[in-house]
Amino acid sequence: MIPVIETLPLLQLASGDRLTLQVYKFAGAKPGKKAYIQANLHGGEIAGNAVIAELMTLLQGLAPDKLTGELWLVPMCNPMSVNARSHHYASGRFNPYDGRDWNRIFWDYETQGDDILAFAKTHLDSDLRTIQQTYRQTILARFAQLADQIQSPAGVPQDEKYRYCLQSLCLDADYVIDLHTSSDQGLEYVYYFRDRAASATLFLLETVVLLDEYDGDAFDEALIKPWLALEKYLAILGKPMRFDVEAYTLELGSGMQLNPASVAKGVRGVKNYLTAKRMLHLPITPSIQPHPTTFTQRSQLRRYYAPGGGIVQARVPLGAMVQAQQRLYQLLSFNKEGTLPVVLDIYAECSGRVYDVATNQAVNEGEYVIGVLPT
Repeated sequence: MIPVIETLPLLQLASGDRLTLQVYKFAGAKPGKKAYIQANLHGGEIAGNAVIAELMTLLQGLAPDKLTGELWLVPMCNPMSVNARSHHYASGRFNPYDGRDWNRIFWDYETQGDDILAFAKTHLDSDLRTIQQTYRQTILARFAQLADQIQSPAGVPQDEKYRYCLQSLCLDADYVIDLHTSSDQGLEYVYYFRDRAASATLFLLETVVLLDEYDGDAFDEALIKPWLALEKYLAILGKPMRFDVEAYTLELGSGMQLNPASVAKGVRGVKNYLTAKRMLHLPITPSIQPHPTTFTQRSQLRRYYAPGGGIVQARVPLGAMVQAQQRLYQLLSFNKEGTLPVVLDIYAECSGRVYDVATNQAVNEGEYVIGVLPT
């Protein structure tokens, strides 16, 4: 298969240079679902680009009848964040102009659109297919109304134009996969939403985390929250339905580096997911997990922050299993109070697995040090 490659203008810089997005659109021999996959929304999280590159190589070697529907791939989906630097560090998690997290800016129909409960009430006599088609068109029509503001002479802030461009590519998708990594050093896992646990296991990652609480308008949330809301209201009205619309964030290891093992897990998982969804026609990948899949909730993740300023030492390694009251790390503190340095021992509040650790081991009070996934 040869993709249609589309280059989209994004914004013009003060220097006159222009930033663009490039979309690779693969279409199968038969119509069907649409899947959208992007990488590098945060500047230092580069592993997903290698996953997309390997998927493109795979797809180019397949005949069109091996794909049903459409698969859109967007590597380097945020050139502003990808190009942000502070010395050796890729500092592109936040927009330097206004300080906002690039993954907390997206338009959400549930909170900014029409009355979803009213929509549910007026479609109680319709079947699932009709409801899904009508609701999707309703969302797209409401989103299209933003174009006038985006194109007005008054203009809009940079992040609003950017999010409009990115979401215009995916709001009609059935499946959205947003490829991330830790900002620091982390394990591989997948975030999923309510009632999508079975599909989340198709990515063949050892840990799947339910997003039972939200930080804000993240990319995956913005796609699926309106559908979750409609499902909730239909169930309340006595017409329970489950729409085949899904969104996931894959966390593929550590930031600012390309770990071959993390990339391989990402490629294997995405291939298996699309195959199970009957988009790709490939052999199903058998699960070869060394341990059973671990299910947890985001609200249960335990992140530890420095109780004072100093140097982190004797920290347990990434991936280690810890017990409650086991020492996680020591904080060597030069207190400048006319006394010798002190060493503070920090202990685990619960048993679990270390899933993330900060890259920088010199910390100010209140800065992130280590994360534990409870077991």
